[in-house]
Amino acid sequence: MTSADKTQKLLELSASYDALLYDVDGTLADNMSAHKAAYAAAALEYGIHLDTDLIDETAGWPTVAVAELIAQRYDKRFDSDEFALRKSTIFRTEYIQQTKPVTHVMQHLRQEVGKKKIGLVSGGTRKTLEVTLEVIGVKGLYETLVCAGDTPNGKPSPEPFLLAAKQLGIDPERCFVLEDGDPGVQGAIAAGMGWVRIDQL
Repeated sequence: MTSADKTQKLLELSASYDALLYDVDGTLADNMSAHKAAYAAAALEYGIHLDTDLIDETAGWPTVAVAELIAQRYDKRFDSDEFALRKSTIFRTEYIQQTKPVTHVMQHLRQEVGKKKIGLVSGGTRKTLEVTLEVIGVKGLYETLVCAGDTPNGKPSPEPFLLAAKQLGIDPERCFVLEDGDPGVQGAIAAGMGWVRIDQL
């Protein structure tokens, strides 16, 4: 399926909804390999040789939650907030400028601007996300951004999606979620929203 075909498929799937909620990392932004590299570099500073499959497993989780799982999985004791801050710093300073947009998802968003309400729902920190969104050219194309710390629980909880729907003034069942990871899909389902895995078109 070509990129144009994928865009068309997304338009068809989301046609009956009033709001679109996009994940950022791995969905709008082609940057998961860069995030994995930043996690691995941060983990190495704590003496951990990280198996980055763990990052696929936790796609969409807040960085602090991923740090907590790394500590548990590798039987290490460290401050998860400090680890998360270090990982985000490494990502912003060494990798963020390499980020490219995911073409078919970006085209879908651009074609829907002004027609539907648009929100972004991410497990990333606001500071890192704002740079990512600037790099891929999404600034100004959305009405709300829900990120790590905006709700008591992150994905796979429905809380971030429900907050985005509330901020957009749209009922949850009228929202369509675009994701690349299972935790985000679980959150969308729990919120009563439509959804698609953009990596499985």
